[in-house]
Order: sequence, then structure tokens, then C-alpha cells
Amino acid sequence: MAATRPARAARFDQDYYRRYYLDPRTAVNSRDDMRRVARFIAAYLGYLDLPVRRILDAGCGCGWLRAPFRRHLPSATYTGLEYSDYLCRRFGWTRGSIDRYAARYKFQLVICNGVLQYLGDRAAARALANLARLSEGVLYFNALTLEDWRYHADRARTDAEVHLRPALWYRARLRRSFIEVGAGLWLRSGSGVPLWQLERAGRPVRPHQARSPASTRS
Repeated sequence: MAATRPARAARFDQDYYRRYYLDPRTAVNSRDDMRRVARFIAAYLGYLDLPVRRILDAGCGCGWLRAPFRRHLPSATYTGLEYSDYLCRRFGWTRGSIDRYAARYKFQLVICNGVLQYLGDRAAARALANLARLSEGVLYFNALTLEDWRYHADRARTDAEVHLRPALWYRARLRRSFIEVGAGLWLRSGSGVPLWQLERAGRPVRPHQARSPASTRS
């Protein structure tokens, strides 16, 4: 389902970013919002005691997460992946789409924030599978859902030219490879990071899946 059928070609130009990011009268978020997001993610990674060497920001836009992550995760290298030709020319991001992007290595932190609503179902499903291939640590994921559009979004500021899917559509696919820990954060299955049962969102782990006490954090 789409609010309005998206047209991808030449759509993410200077006017688009001026309206949704740079003009405070119409912007959907701000630099301050992204600073809080980065601080929150870095704090959770610190809580897990998970070293971060590489960050992938898939759909990095204006790159508002780069500077905060340099402050909070100074030893990590940042890769900005972006579909917009305009932004790639302006900021030097890696040109590509998360449903097709390939890297020679994995990332301990992957960000995919407000991107997949712009992809059709097949491309979005490929992107979710690709996020799992690229990740070996924590994923921060968010996308405009059907429920958000109906009940939460400020429609005067939110782009309507997107594919709207139920939140469960995303969760069902992410749960194939990630453990949901809440607030948009997902831990890659098999990462070796133990979680207490009540640190997990959603369904509990079955007894045979639980880790031994020796592997748990104090």
C-alpha cells in the first residue's frame, strides 16, 4: 500500500532536502534530533560493551549522524551510503541503495532510518536481508509504517510519496536474523552478546536457546 506511488528517479534533489530537512518550518527532523539518536545508540553499545570499528549509515541523507558518532564512537570509521545523486555530489557519500549494496566486511553498527518506505515490497525485503548480511552487531532501524501514517505522523511535514506497510511486515522479516531489543534497536543473532530475557522485546527465548549463566553479563 502506498500513500502516493513513489517515483524514485531524480526525486531526492535539493528541493526535497530543503523541504524535509533544512527548512525548520517544514522539516521532519533536525540536527538536534539526530544528536539525541546518536547519543542513545552509543550509550546502548556501551552498555553491551560492544566495540565498534565500522559504522554503516544506509540512507545517510545530510550526514547528521556522522559528527555525533565521531564524538561518541571516536575509534569507528563511518560509511555514508546514499541514493541521492545530489547528496553524493555535495558530501561525497558512497552512491548506492541498501537493497543492492555490498561490502567486503561487516559492520558492528548499521543505521537504516527512514529509508525502506521508499522501496517497493520486493526491494524492501531484499534490503532487510542485506542488512542482516552486512551486520555483525547492532542495527538501528526505523521506517514510516501504515500505523504511523494513520495515528502518529504530522502529515504536513511527512513525505506521503511512500510505500506504507504494517509494522509487523518489517518485524517479521527482521526477526529472521535479529533480536529486537526495543526503541528501534536490533541485535544480530549469533553476535555472541548475551541478553537477559527482560532485555528482549517480544517473544521470550525457549529454554534450549538460553545461554548458560557463565556467558551472561553481571
